[in-house]
Amino acid sequence: WRQQSQLTSQQQSQVSIIDRDQPLLNFCSNDYLGLAADGASDLAHAAKQWGFGSGASHLVCGHSQAHHELEQALAQHIGYPRALLLSSGFSANLALLSCLVTKGDVIYQDKINHASLIDGALLSRAQLRRYRHNSVEHLSQLLERHENSAGLSLIATDSVFSMDGDVAPLDELITLCQPSQRQLFVDDAHGFGVLGHRGQGCLHHYPYDPQTSPIYMGTLGKALGGYGAFIAGSDELIDYLIQFARPYIYSTAMPPALAEAMLGQLTKLQSGDRQQQLHKNIHFFKQQAAALNIELMPSETAIQPLLIGDSAKAILLSQQLRQNGYWVGAIRPPTVPTGTARLRITLTAKHTQAEISGLLETIQQLHCELGRGAK
Repeated sequence: WRQQSQLTSQQQSQVSIIDRDQPLLNFCSNDYLGLAADGASDLAHAAKQWGFGSGASHLVCGHSQAHHELEQALAQHIGYPRALLLSSGFSANLALLSCLVTKGDVIYQDKINHASLIDGALLSRAQLRRYRHNSVEHLSQLLERHENSAGLSLIATDSVFSMDGDVAPLDELITLCQPSQRQLFVDDAHGFGVLGHRGQGCLHHYPYDPQTSPIYMGTLGKALGGYGAFIAGSDELIDYLIQFARPYIYSTAMPPALAEAMLGQLTKLQSGDRQQQLHKNIHFFKQQAAALNIELMPSETAIQPLLIGDSAKAILLSQQLRQNGYWVGAIRPPTVPTGTARLRITLTAKHTQAEISGLLETIQQLHCELGRGAK
């Protein structure tokens, strides 16, 4: 059974939990830029004006000037005409897919897309076709075999895959969508704020014109260190979602004080300093892992998985790391396919080289004792 761990400290690179006397070095957070603990003063200041809650959904009386300004700032930051706030990335994907496509349309998704993309497709009643991970060849075959010319064809993909850490072949996916009527939807939950110039996301990282992906989703709870998500696109797309996206229409708006505080978080990441430090840490981690003969899964992002295979061994290794002062999550089926249980190591801009070296040396020792991987 999956179990919760109760934190007794702020979310940062070193945390305290209720069942342990000593703090743990946190290598399983999605707080990639270390911003989760940095917005408290902005939030406290905003609460003096806005109070605590929003009071209602956006279309009743819960949409504030703070929400509007955050949506404008997010759209401008990533280069889209408009953006729409939602309560979470999961909710955003359900909102978009369940109302944008319907029976008679076809959705093509990467085999290891996030669960919210899969669930949104199932709710839509469109045909769902899943292609092998990052296989543009397989996707092309499915498009030729199943594409329904009478309906919409939508290709949906994560930008950075949350359990593998690798990146989608966006250039090839963009090519597949041009000049046909196919649409590309990019879930940039783990890329927004981290990839691209000043954290503008995956489409700026390579770079591509945002118009090559007319539908975009980013989250506020990872690199931005807060809570919520947004969908970005054309005026027509956002207007349509406001009218028909049920998770948006029927959900209470996020607290306006939080929306205003998120503007401060966005300003912090725009300098690019934290992204530079994060990428230095990623490079150092991979360099040190190679020196210790620790074979990682292919990834150039902050998500650095170590494949274990057996679920029981992955759990045991995670528990042993915790006993040694390191918090690293063991990911196992059904989150990942059978036989691919792993340690999901995530790096942040706040980790030091000494902390990273200590983690890798401990992994090498414990992993050798289990008879797998590092030698």
